[in-house]
Amino acid sequence: MNDAYKILKNLSTLPGVPGNEKKVSQYIVSEITDSVDEVTYDQLGSVIGIKKQDGPRVMIAGHMDEVGLLVTQITKEGFVNFQTLGGWFSQVMLAQVWEISTKKGVVFAVTGVKPPHLIPADKKNNALPIDTMYLDLGVSSKEEALALGVEPGNMVTPHTEFRVLGNPKYLLGKAWDNRIGSAVVIEVLKRLKDHPNQLFGTFTVQEEVGLRGAKTSSYVVQPEIAIAIDSGLGTDVPGGDPIEQSLGKGPQILLYDSGLIPNQALRSLAIETAKEENIPYQEGFINVGRTDAGHMHLAHQGAAGLSICIPTRYLHSHTSIIHFDDYENTIKLVVAIIKKLDRKTVDQILNF
Repeated sequence: MNDAYKILKNLSTLPGVPGNEKKVSQYIVSEITDSVDEVTYDQLGSVIGIKKQDGPRVMIAGHMDEVGLLVTQITKEGFVNFQTLGGWFSQVMLAQVWEISTKKGVVFAVTGVKPPHLIPADKKNNALPIDTMYLDLGVSSKEEALALGVEPGNMVTPHTEFRVLGNPKYLLGKAWDNRIGSAVVIEVLKRLKDHPNQLFGTFTVQEEVGLRGAKTSSYVVQPEIAIAIDSGLGTDVPGGDPIEQSLGKGPQILLYDSGLIPNQALRSLAIETAKEENIPYQEGFINVGRTDAGHMHLAHQGAAGLSICIPTRYLHSHTSIIHFDDYENTIKLVVAIIKKLDRKTVDQILNF
């Protein structure tokens, strides 16, 4: 496994739900320290790697958190009740294996669900409400669960092995939303040597529960240019969206999402740059959902905002799939864009 795949594997498998991203942030800091002039934090825990120069303040960000669960209660029989963190579709949660992070280590659990033999015929086609689900630890009492270290407040994440699939550029894992964006920002910081601006490579917390780290970190950075790197919708599957967004066909330069209408001059610059550098790209959009740019572009007096996304199949599930070429081409595109963002170009972008 090459170094790029190792980093992607490490980022995918680390646990880090909203409000509990520390293991992810520690790993990221270990990867970027030699590539930046300074590492700082906002007071929610977002990581900001700074490459100091004169010139415009450019912020690129990928969020560190993943969708998961939070332990809320243990029943007297030893079953675990939970609160979802981030958006889950109930059907993808059924009969899945989870990891509960405790002070004593990882405890495995499975989502409890009735077998079809016990479901009335007229109910079998109904979606099971999330609030009826529970986690089964394989114990018979609350005391046994507590002895394992399970307690309210524990982080719960999907149990999934990183896998290289049939075509070795297709990579399966959990948490691609948005460890793949974090991976892009790490690699941009490593590859970018000469640039005419102050670059703030940011790794935000709590995106999945309201872009919270994006808000606080952008108030620290005070960007003039704000680019979010996130996972996007991969719809090249049976029954997918008629406007295809395909894996392997390049990053998505978003037309819009529910939190951002991009700065049109910045978006045009991104498209022009992709064409000049022969980087494939797609013009995607997100009807339901938003990226960190939704808050980044609103800090202080505002910033020119843009979202660039890596198409991903099966978002917010245990088993998402990305394409390595999209990861690599996103890095190339972001590096090329940043190199163009000198004072004159940024002033033109912000000239209304």
